[in-house]
Amino acid sequence: MAANQDKKRILTGIRPTGALHVGHYVGALHNWIELQDEYNCYFLIADYQALGDHFHDIDLIRDSVLQVTLDWLSVGLDPEKSSFVIQSYVPEFAELTMLLSFITPLGMLERNPTLKGELDALPVERRSVGFYSYPMSQVADILLPRAHLVPVGDDQSPHVEMTREVARKFNRMFGEVFPESKTLVGDVPRLSGTDGQGKMSKSRGNAIMLSDDADTVTKKVRGMFTDPNRIRADIPGKVEGNPVFEYHDAFNPNTAQVDDFKARYREGDIGDVEVKLALAEAINNFLDPIREKRAHYEQNMDLVEDALMTGVAKTRVIAAETMEMVRDAMRISSYTKNWK
Repeated sequence: MAANQDKKRILTGIRPTGALHVGHYVGALHNWIELQDEYNCYFLIADYQALGDHFHDIDLIRDSVLQVTLDWLSVGLDPEKSSFVIQSYVPEFAELTMLLSFITPLGMLERNPTLKGELDALPVERRSVGFYSYPMSQVADILLPRAHLVPVGDDQSPHVEMTREVARKFNRMFGEVFPESKTLVGDVPRLSGTDGQGKMSKSRGNAIMLSDDADTVTKKVRGMFTDPNRIRADIPGKVEGNPVFEYHDAFNPNTAQVDDFKARYREGDIGDVEVKLALAEAINNFLDPIREKRAHYEQNMDLVEDALMTGVAKTRVIAAETMEMVRDAMRISSYTKNWK
């Protein structure tokens, strides 16, 4: 299906380092599903960037590309409406990254707070040049489709601002090519890990995956962190900051039940087991249609491949257009034009 050129373009995506969890759904995917009806969306699987900290485990990246695509299809992202793109399948991403890196001051990278935090957490032997420069790749990701909007969380806003700075500098030096992409920060809730220890992560073992079966979900919910000071059901408990109620708010559509649980929990009139079993049922009800769709696509892998290849083909059209504009603006597309 051809993209509607009257719609504004959105670029967003993810580094493929594993399958997706319910935190991804609440924090991003739910919003993406709505955006694809209003915008021309490019959903990027940034496998080049995954190489930055997973170069030692290429098989993980290969499998994650598949898992991410299955998760996207399962939750309702529609390749008929949007473009699914594997970064490495569109070489113009790498070309634009290189060209833009020559006009980007090193200090701009060094000031990036997200990069600084990630480098501090990365072992010295894994701090490659490629990892250090991945923000340049993110800039190219946004500018190649000439995206107007980038949906992000607050922690990713510096990447978009850096993109705007690079676009302004390029346009000032060579002429107008790139729009200055705007940050689209929605009301994005965040889920704590099931252990109550901050961000949900598969590597920490505190995540409920979109692909988990019902028994796995129930087991994880039963083991969730609650109020550590509540050692008996008749002791008043704390609802605020309690992951169990955070997840109820996100996944239990029975708000009357949730309100009742909260009131009784504060009064010491309900046990954790009752609250958790209701939560497990709510999450499983939410995941059931996702599981059904995933099973369909797993049995029809040609549809998964088609979703990716169609998206790549559509992206390469606009990528070629952008790079022609870039090379012409930089006067590097016709060295031999006047040689004869």
